[in-house]
Amino acid sequence: MASIDRIKDRIVVGVSGGIAAYKSAVLVSRLVQFGHRVSVVMTPKATEFVGAATFAALTGSGPVVDPFDSRFPLGPHIELAQDCKLLVIAPATARMIASCALGLANDLLSTLYLNVECPVLFAPAMSAPMWGKPAVQRNIQQLKSDGVHLVGPESGWLSCRRIGFGRMSEPESILEACKPWLE
Repeated sequence: MASIDRIKDRIVVGVSGGIAAYKSAVLVSRLVQFGHRVSVVMTPKATEFVGAATFAALTGSGPVVDPFDSRFPLGPHIELAQDCKLLVIAPATARMIASCALGLANDLLSTLYLNVECPVLFAPAMSAPMWGKPAVQRNIQQLKSDGVHLVGPESGWLSCRRIGFGRMSEPESILEACKPWLE
């Protein structure tokens, strides 16, 4: 019997439901251009901001939203985690941050987060008042103590038409933060 070569490690980009989701398309494109095998997992709310067709065109495979997606007989949270080298959640909304910090498995992305054994990088994105809330900061501290890595947020123009802290880092900054696990 011929040996089967190990499949190249997978990078999963998780997209949660915030306006910054459009930046995730650029991040995914850059990762693919650098030769990485990228799978995209979207929350249902994320599909309100960026269409599935965008990520399908960029990766060659449709994004996964449904926790019972028939492409994954064992379940996408199991199969996507098996050879995942890095999980990047961008944007990481306040809801996603809370779900992961509390260990809730209330959608596919938060369930996948609980199942991966690889490094996890969050790129938070929300309004300045939300970012400043003690509850959000407690959840961020919990994630940090759980070993999650963060990139951003940054100060800049927010979708609420104000300048403040909470803007998701640019795709190039997120890509740079990924480098330790991609070489």
